[in-house]
Amino acid sequence: MTTSIHHTLQTIFGYHDFRPPQQEVIERVVAGEDVFLVMPTGGGKSLCYQIPALHRNGVAIVVSPLIALMKDQVDALIANGVQAACLNSSLSATEVGKVFQQIDKGALDLLYVAPERLMMPDFLERLGTLKLALLAIDEAHCISQWGHDFRPEYTQLGRLRPLFPGVPIVAMTATADPETRKDILGQLGLTDASVFVAGFDRPNITYTVIPKQKPLAQLGSFLSNRRDDAGIVYALSRKRVEEVAERLQAAGFNAAAYHAGLPDIERRRVQEAFQRDDIRIVVATVAFGMGIDKPNVRFVVHYDLPKSVESYYQETGRAGRDGLPSEALMLFGMGDVMTARKLIENSDNAERIRIELQKLNAMVAYAEALTCRRRALLSYFGDKPDHDCGNCDICTDPPQRFDATVQAQKALSCVYRTGERFGMLHIVEVLRGSKNQRVLELKHDKLSTWAIGADTPAAQWENIIRQLIHLGYLTQDFTRFGVLGLSSSARSVLKGETAVILGKPRDTQETMERGKKRASGRRDYDQALFDRLRALRKRIAAEANLPPFVIFSDATLAEMARTIPDNRHELRQVSGVGELKLAKYGDAFLAEIRQYLDADKQAGATAPLTDSNLQLSLSATKRETFRLYQQGFGPDEIAVQRGLSVGTIASHLEGLADAGAVVDLLDYVDEEKVPLIMEKLKQHGAFSLSKLKEDLPEEISYADIQLVRATWNNKQGR
Repeated sequence: MTTSIHHTLQTIFGYHDFRPPQQEVIERVVAGEDVFLVMPTGGGKSLCYQIPALHRNGVAIVVSPLIALMKDQVDALIANGVQAACLNSSLSATEVGKVFQQIDKGALDLLYVAPERLMMPDFLERLGTLKLALLAIDEAHCISQWGHDFRPEYTQLGRLRPLFPGVPIVAMTATADPETRKDILGQLGLTDASVFVAGFDRPNITYTVIPKQKPLAQLGSFLSNRRDDAGIVYALSRKRVEEVAERLQAAGFNAAAYHAGLPDIERRRVQEAFQRDDIRIVVATVAFGMGIDKPNVRFVVHYDLPKSVESYYQETGRAGRDGLPSEALMLFGMGDVMTARKLIENSDNAERIRIELQKLNAMVAYAEALTCRRRALLSYFGDKPDHDCGNCDICTDPPQRFDATVQAQKALSCVYRTGERFGMLHIVEVLRGSKNQRVLELKHDKLSTWAIGADTPAAQWENIIRQLIHLGYLTQDFTRFGVLGLSSSARSVLKGETAVILGKPRDTQETMERGKKRASGRRDYDQALFDRLRALRKRIAAEANLPPFVIFSDATLAEMARTIPDNRHELRQVSGVGELKLAKYGDAFLAEIRQYLDADKQAGATAPLTDSNLQLSLSATKRETFRLYQQGFGPDEIAVQRGLSVGTIASHLEGLADAGAVVDLLDYVDEEKVPLIMEKLKQHGAFSLSKLKEDLPEEISYADIQLVRATWNNKQGR
């Protein structure tokens, strides 16, 4: 095929650029190589086999674990003009026959199948007669017992490599720590595969953990201003799911319950209604979500503690797959820890108990972290970010800090002196000077680090060690009972070259107050127009019997509401608008935008100016300043980004305030300057900027005066 992969990306899928490392992965698969890809949910894994399927001869076989996921993927591909189908137990015999006819005719680009069907002898025999473009294994972590969602039926997939030696295999997952990655490669026999780990960061998700006290009230408070957003609330048991769903419904929320104990017909109803935005909130056990390809989930709440960091990462990853700002809230209580521990210990598989208890301990360590949530989360998967994220509860309202260099040196030294062969509890016992049997048997009471931390409580030592793990000074091997080891960066701490600053635990009330401070990024698009486009999308989707996001994603609608395209050429530049969708839906969306603009112009003469229509009435340069201001940038930052003077940006912001926009300009002026400027405004009025400047101290700039003057004018009603 001579068409370039870039052309396919743009014309079929409507995207203009690849994300790292999509292009290299696609090129390797097109060339016939095996690839193992770890990429965050929403990062674009699907394109890494969908585009190669369109550039290699034959049909691509995609192994997918859940029926709903297959259907959503197939619907989305067909909407983009790709020939795709699935084979699963939801199809009738007639429908299965039609799919096989398509296969035999060579009329399919991609075929989605469950692992059980794929590995049936007669199906494998049929595949042996076909030209296969590639084999894609989605959710590849399901093959590993180290993975958080092990599925026995996946273990048979290791036979694929020898059965189809000339067919490239691409295996993908969003959640695999280093040990799980190694296991996946071994199980699948991908000894020569190129491995791509695209990182685990989801920067658009705000992570927050609050103490679990009155959980129903806490949940209601969180949801109170999110009634129009789609979200998932995860609870541990079926009984809890039904209780929470009923209470939310009684409080007027558009919510429904979902768990494995419900009739199939009810689970399908809830899932389809959620996909179509008819239900806003699903309260569910972990049975819900893995098969949900819904990009506009705006929040995920863990009402109960997840069983592992992998589960937490995957479940929170169902929020914000479209890249727009989203939230992950966890209610954390020690009662949940005890419940989870009991459930784990009920197993009769000793090795499985050991693994799951280690993972639960890591989850508790994350919930109790006083370091950046994202750093703690990413370090678990082997990523080592060198800065805090600025988008979690710890970063936006940090705990009190203290110099813990001496304590860190003691802890690191103790790990080293004990041979880097023990877990946290033993290290704490040595530091505290314990004389328990194990310490004495190992002669660790003879070490120089024995009892050097006797004056520090055990809980505080555990907190310090957790933070040292999250900051990358200590490693923790969960395949060896959580054994601690020194990282390469520990040396500089031990030598006194690096200071270690840690966070102090906060009391429950303080943490509750922190949890109320929700991070809500400023929206840089016209919200009123976005709402109209979303309503249009829902009408079109209902007529076509499709989930709304199959028409266009929220991210695509947001870009339309930001750029306000005027014709097909401009609409084609919006990310997510491919050729087929442009032809099918373009005119309807352009008409809606024009109707909105016409109505806005008619109302503009009398209606007060609002944030939503400012972008339509201001000059292009002021509109751009307003867009950056809405994203949270101050005048200095906007000036740097735009290559303009701070004075010019201040003029723009003053104009916005005069036009009626809600802008908090005094936030950008030093507190002691404001009363001085206000006094001169009272004396001279607001008309002569130069006169005001003459009578004020030199350190007060024209920009300072303009920002205060705008606020003063608003108070005067001008």
